[in-house]
Amino acid sequence: MPESTQIHDALGAFDKTTSHWGRITMIIGLFFSLAAPAYLVFFSGLDIELSGIFAAFAALAAVFGVIWIVEPLTYYPILGASSMYQAFMIGNISNKLLPAAMIAQSTIGVKPGTRKGELASVAAICGAAAVHLTSLFIFVGLLGTWLVSVIPADIVQTVQLYILPTVMGAVLIQAIVSQKSPRAAVIALVVSLIVVFVLSPLSPKMALFSTAIAVISTAVLAWVLRDRQKTDVAERAEEETPPEGPVY
Repeated sequence: MPESTQIHDALGAFDKTTSHWGRITMIIGLFFSLAAPAYLVFFSGLDIELSGIFAAFAALAAVFGVIWIVEPLTYYPILGASSMYQAFMIGNISNKLLPAAMIAQSTIGVKPGTRKGELASVAAICGAAAVHLTSLFIFVGLLGTWLVSVIPADIVQTVQLYILPTVMGAVLIQAIVSQKSPRAAVIALVVSLIVVFVLSPLSPKMALFSTAIAVISTAVLAWVLRDRQKTDVAERAEEETPPEGPVY
């Protein structure tokens, strides 16, 4: 059997296995996440009406429902199918798992959206989760109370204020460098500035959908304004490129 056929069969088995166990794991996670609220509603005697639950769900869906669509569409091209199961089970995708995957892909020189890129994302997310759990065990579980008592309060407040912009800024720069698409980066920057400083002030209600508007508008404009000549050359080169070698 040719080596390329063996690789194709192995990757097919990998996709089938991750899809099977990924769905089962997600369902189990959903069950446990809903177990405590279900107990409070049906068995705790708090007399919570279902109409109130549906009203609360509708209110949350109106605010965050668009993220349920935007996040998978945004993360999938970088993470790949198998990593999506990991990412949405672990959480902290944008500020932890996505940067880990992008740095891993950039380090070994693979592109997002390829099979090697997907496998790099899987390994990177496993490493990020292991480091996260280890650090939580040490710095929160064992040393948490002591660290809080010895660190000045103003330092903690400063870290809380600047940590998110710091992380997101690093992710942004890493994305621009790894993608090597200056035209798309400029389009994303311009669209974001318009949404934040023009659209949101003019219509505050649209601020709830600013992320979706920015992502969808950037994707559409990047596709419409793409370098068609460069895209055609890349597609022809991909068609002429022989199958990839073994992926370890």
